[in-house]
Amino acid sequence: MKKKLQLTSLLGLSLFIMTACATNGTASDITADSTDFWSKFVYFFAEIIRFLSFDISIGVGIILFTILIRTILLPVFQTQMVASRKMQEAQPRIKALREQYPGRDMESRTKLDQEMRKVYKELGIKHSSSLWPILIQMPVLLALFQALSRVDFLKTGHFLWINLGGVDTSFVLPILAAVFTFLSSWLSNKALSEKSGATTGMMYGMPVLIFVFAISAPSGVALYWAVSNAYQVLQTYFLNNPFKIIAEREAVAQAEKDLEGKKRRALKKAQKKKK
Repeated sequence: MKKKLQLTSLLGLSLFIMTACATNGTASDITADSTDFWSKFVYFFAEIIRFLSFDISIGVGIILFTILIRTILLPVFQTQMVASRKMQEAQPRIKALREQYPGRDMESRTKLDQEMRKVYKELGIKHSSSLWPILIQMPVLLALFQALSRVDFLKTGHFLWINLGGVDTSFVLPILAAVFTFLSSWLSNKALSEKSGATTGMMYGMPVLIFVFAISAPSGVALYWAVSNAYQVLQTYFLNNPFKIIAEREAVAQAEKDLEGKKRRALKKAQKKKK
């Protein structure tokens, strides 16, 4: 969780830097004749978006581009969601281990670390699984941000009434980006058996962070965030439905409760026969 918070903070810092760069406006335009690797990479992204716009709207291109990226990365995001769920399921055992080894001395900390590793290995938890989506999205976001700020045919692109190269003065896209970010987090956290302060903080903090950056960023970035998190909402609902997970967990708990009840009744019956 700490590593994920750190990377989320890094993502926020990256967005801040991108916003500052865009508002500064000193960077030169990127064209097909640009020679450095990064400019070629950014222009390649821009060309994909233009191709996917089908001469309808650059906004359509960004929407289809986002869906394409998210579909390609679906296995990565799905792995991350499964890993996060396993991590939460492990928390009661981790909490018990912390209570078992509360000492701050080296021996206690080493023993705690060893036992925690055993739990993670038993449940098949890999910490890196929850970090890859954040790491992968950073260059995509940066390239999209730069493309909307420095490639002419994207800077002048529109979606409905919104200039995608400028800020959305109507706040429609920033609000949608924030709302879908919240819904994505809310759905992901809905099935958690235990919710920490950090988890709750991220659930409410990230939408605010996204909104703050989205109102200063090119509208195309806000559109990307909105579509990406809307996709995440659908992915969570259909592939990791929290309501289904809760129902299954309650069914297992009820089955265990019923089994314990049967055992107690059988024991009482056996004791009566002895008498």
